[in-house]
Amino acid sequence: MAKPLQVDEVWLGRIAELLNNMEFGSLQIVVHEGQIVQMERTERKRFENKPLGIAKSSSAPRPGTRNLKESSSN
Repeated sequence: MAKPLQVDEVWLGRIAELLNNMEFGSLQIVVHEGQIVQMERTERKRFENKPLGIAKSSSAPRPGTRNLKESSSN
């Protein structure tokens, strides 16, 4: 039978510290025999995919870029 997990103020502080300032991501808590033994923080950074200074409707390629179909045939 599983042992009951007890989380004291120390663990709550550690968990809160890992979650602070996380905008996108996850916190995985690993428990063995009723005790927290490991925490893994995975943070993601998201960026706008809009090039600066180029209108959305523009079909002109940016300097230094190639069409994927063109580059795959080389």
